[in-house]
This record gives sequence, structure tokens and C-alpha cells, in this order.
Amino acid sequence: MVRKKVSVVVPCFNEELNIEVLYLGVKEHLPEQYDAKFIFVDDGSTDGTLAQLKKLKKNRDDVFFISFSRNFGHQNALKAGIDYSTGDCVISMDADLQHPPKMIPLLLEAWEDGYDVVYTVRNDKGNGAFFKNLSSKMFYRLVNMLSTTRIEPGAADFRLISKQVAQQLSKITENYLFIRGLIAWMGFSQKSIEYEPGKRFSGKTKYSFRKMLRFAAAGITSFSVKPLRISLIAGFVIALAAMSYGFYAIYAALFTKLALPGWGSLIASVLFIGGIQLMVIGVIGEYLGKMFIESKRRPNYIVKETNIEHDK
Repeated sequence: MVRKKVSVVVPCFNEELNIEVLYLGVKEHLPEQYDAKFIFVDDGSTDGTLAQLKKLKKNRDDVFFISFSRNFGHQNALKAGIDYSTGDCVISMDADLQHPPKMIPLLLEAWEDGYDVVYTVRNDKGNGAFFKNLSSKMFYRLVNMLSTTRIEPGAADFRLISKQVAQQLSKITENYLFIRGLIAWMGFSQKSIEYEPGKRFSGKTKYSFRKMLRFAAAGITSFSVKPLRISLIAGFVIALAAMSYGFYAIYAALFTKLALPGWGSLIASVLFIGGIQLMVIGVIGEYLGKMFIESKRRPNYIVKETNIEHDK
């Protein structure tokens, strides 16, 4: 019986204390009929993550690492791991153990049933993270409202993809990666599995509120031009309202003795219209900025060091 190969991709940024614990956890829950190859992607860590990976590699022949020249971001680290994967399927998960290794058999079972993509949906009920739950709901609602590609609310980067999906994903070279959206956009047969996130074993979260906003902006603008259309409609409506008010002002001045509103209403109108204009320019600028970066055709990441032979 030929044992199927599984590539386990783990992006790491300052996760030196979590690496070995995650490795042992995955090994414990991985069914014995599979051969695993672990690909840890060091995303420009400033602690001892790379040293820990090299130490783990000395005693384990199934451990491989990719080290970036600097921090290129979680999504690029995920893509690098997928680019270097050679397994019959690829499982991606974070290094902090919030993606529970005990879910891996369920992912593999669904894959064996014929699904090309098996993604997980985070269930945060009862964990008390009110702000995180609220912001997550708002993010997915906004993305699905503005995008033509629907993303399951609560979908995580803890997923399994088949070799065929991994090969197609490796061909994508856009700089502003939003892999959750790309996976949904690619199609194939997909299945979702709900999971309860575990507690972070060590360290602190790398997603600040600012990074979450940037991630949301990338997700929205990568899959839709609806913000531009909304800006166009808003501009048209405001221009129509301003024109109507102008006609009213002329009529009132020529044919009636009505006193028109004074400086207060005038300043309010100017500030309102000016604010809308700045917002529209900002939306257009976001798209133009992405076009500018994409036109440079820079690579998604730069590998400083790796122990994987790769022909890319």
C-alpha cells in the first residue's frame, strides 16, 4: 500500500517556543497511513525561531524550513510554504496552536471523500472575545456585501487543499494576497468544518487592529470594484442634490423674499461635500496604489535560507 504524502505548512513569526509543541501535536494526531513533511516558514522572526527550526531539523528528517530575508507577512509566508510543497495534499495552520491538531484527521477524511478544499470555520461562542467576534462578523459581512466572491464567515487559514489546488495557487503572483478569498474564487469542490480555537501556547498575537484593517482593505479591494461604483453613485447623488439646491437658491433670490440659510448651513454643506470627495479620492487611490505595486512585478517574498531543494 502506497502511503499518501501530506505537506504541513506553518508560517512562523517569533514563535520559537511553539514550534516543537506544534510539531509533536501534529505527529500525535496524524493518522499513521500518511507520511508528513513539515514546512515551517520563518517570516523574518527577530527571536530564536530560525535557530529552533534548525535544532528540530537535526533530529527529524521530516522537518524543513524556509527563512525570509525580512518580514513579508502571513499571507506571503503561507504562499511560500504552498509553493514549496510536494505532498498529495497541503495542510496550512498557524504555529500558536490555536488551530488544534486534533482536527487534522477530519480534514483528511473529507479530502479522502473527494473534496479538493476542506476549510475550517472558527467558532468563538462562549470564549468572551466580544470585540474579536464583533470585528470578525463586520469584516465578513462587509467583504461579502462588496465582493462577488462569497467567503464563509469565520473562515480561517487552517485548511487542507489538494495538490491540484496547490499547483494552481502557486501560479498566482499578485502582491496583495488574500488567500481565503483566492481559495473561494478558485472553485473546486469545497467543504467547511467548524472548530473551536485552542489557547495560544506561548507569545502574543501578531494581528494588531491596524493590521486587521489593512487585511480587510486588501480583502475587499482584491475581489471587487464595487467600492468604485459606490463612490460613483455617491458622487452623482450629491451632485444632483447640490444642483437642486442651487436651482432653489436662484429661484428664492429672484421670485421670493425668503431668506436663505446662512453661513452655518453653507459651511456644513461644503464640509460634507468635501469629505465625500476625499473619501472617493481615497478609494480610487487605494486601487491605483495596488495597480502601481502590481506593475512592478516584484516577488511575493525573498528566501534568505532554506533546506528544501526547489526548482522555482
